[in-house]
Amino acid sequence: MSANVSPSEEELKPALFDLRNENPTLGIPKLHALLLSRHPSWTVSEKRTRKILQAAGLVLGPPPEKHAENSQIFPSSKLVKKLDVSRWTPKVEVKYFGKKKGKGLIAKEVISQGEMVWKEDPFVVAPECLEYSTLIQGDIRPSKRPLAPALTARHPSPSLHLSLNVHRSPVHLPHRAPPVSNPASIPLLSFARRASWMALHALARCTARLLLATQDTDASTLEEDWGVVSALAELGMEERAKGAWFGGVEPDRATWKKAHQLFVQAFQSPTSSPDQKKLARLLKKPIPAEIVQNIFPYDAFLRGLGRMSLNLEAHGGLYTLHSHLNHSCDPNISARHLDQRTALSRLTLLARRDINAGEELCVAYVDPSLGVKQRREQLGAWGFGVCQCERCIREEKEEGGKDVEHANEAVHAIRCVYVHSSSIYRLRKGELGFDEMDGWLIDYI
Repeated sequence: MSANVSPSEEELKPALFDLRNENPTLGIPKLHALLLSRHPSWTVSEKRTRKILQAAGLVLGPPPEKHAENSQIFPSSKLVKKLDVSRWTPKVEVKYFGKKKGKGLIAKEVISQGEMVWKEDPFVVAPECLEYSTLIQGDIRPSKRPLAPALTARHPSPSLHLSLNVHRSPVHLPHRAPPVSNPASIPLLSFARRASWMALHALARCTARLLLATQDTDASTLEEDWGVVSALAELGMEERAKGAWFGGVEPDRATWKKAHQLFVQAFQSPTSSPDQKKLARLLKKPIPAEIVQNIFPYDAFLRGLGRMSLNLEAHGGLYTLHSHLNHSCDPNISARHLDQRTALSRLTLLARRDINAGEELCVAYVDPSLGVKQRREQLGAWGFGVCQCERCIREEKEEGGKDVEHANEAVHAIRCVYVHSSSIYRLRKGELGFDEMDGWLIDYI
């Protein structure tokens, strides 16, 4: 029996190249095994086989994507467990449409044009103008005081109440003893204010509410609050950066990381000993591991910002039922702040036209007066793909659609004079909320 030999490069390369040509789909291990079966007297390591094929560019890469649509990352959402919609209205119910579209609201009965469908107070509210964030017996009044800490417990009441704008009801908060607050949150809120970063402000308020819920003697409080937050439509900031939202511009990750550092210092690891003691007085009970893992790590923080950006209403409110509303380029629902006593918090949902039983309730995420091309471009920023609603398909086929679109764009340019500059800044960060243009233009029709 002849001894095994190590072939030279001149012998090995042609043999490997021939095998690759004969078996273009085989991986390195199987191709190497086939080589040894063809040349039993050779001694060749798999590492050497791989090295030669890599140098020749003959190593298989990942399989090509069949369609670009398959690689599209869409927001995810889930149903809120035990959600009692009748708390707000008997006229609608929640429906799950599938993985891509997620949840939504449909009418349980005929709703007439102009009819109030429901009113809703916010889960949290994070107004862009933070200096107007003092809540006094249900009224939003100007405040010259420093920013209110984002975590507050009030004594001697055994129940826990969130600080300003992080509350369960916006009306008639009882007078209590001076609060024991969380000063560690002040740098975070100041950072959010300087950057006009509504999503960060909202995430801070939402986190404060969740953390205080972990201290509640009633376990259902945390179950209900976490159920609402975890079920919100979600698309992380990194995922949004891969889409159209940032317009091809590289996101400011340094700012994200700075915000995360301040966020952790505010609610988990204050930098000073006095702040640590005050936070410990507020959070005496251990925080459940599920809450910690879904709030404080950097990737969880970016997902939280993504949740806020997708679900915030234009004025900074996060609403449990309102967050279920999907988009339509022909919306049948309008969101309004009609109650002057709670102008920046309570939301009123009105029917824009007659709505049939079983019909989905929708708002417009973009200005519906725009042409189909611009609407689709702006909707792409939300991560929902190309809009295929009846109106978009119809307008795409209509003759003269381009002329109509140019006319609409001219009107839009005039109307946008009313857009506040900070709203444009928020648009660049991916933050404009539901029915944003509705708030700017008063009404489309």
